[in-house]
Amino acid sequence: MKVLSSLASAKRRHADCQIVKRKGTVYVICKSNPKFKARQGATAGTRLSKKGL
Repeated sequence: MKVLSSLASAKRRHADCQIVKRKGTVYVICKSNPKFKARQGATAGTRLSKKGL
């Protein structure tokens, strides 16, 4: 899974790619070709762990 700054370009990789937002993180999901999956943004738990809280 790639971490990207722009998911608009990731969505155009394949016709079957879908953009999904879960818990503040945006994902690109492609069931027909899984190598195109990507993530943008961190979840709340990840942000807290990086701050050391």
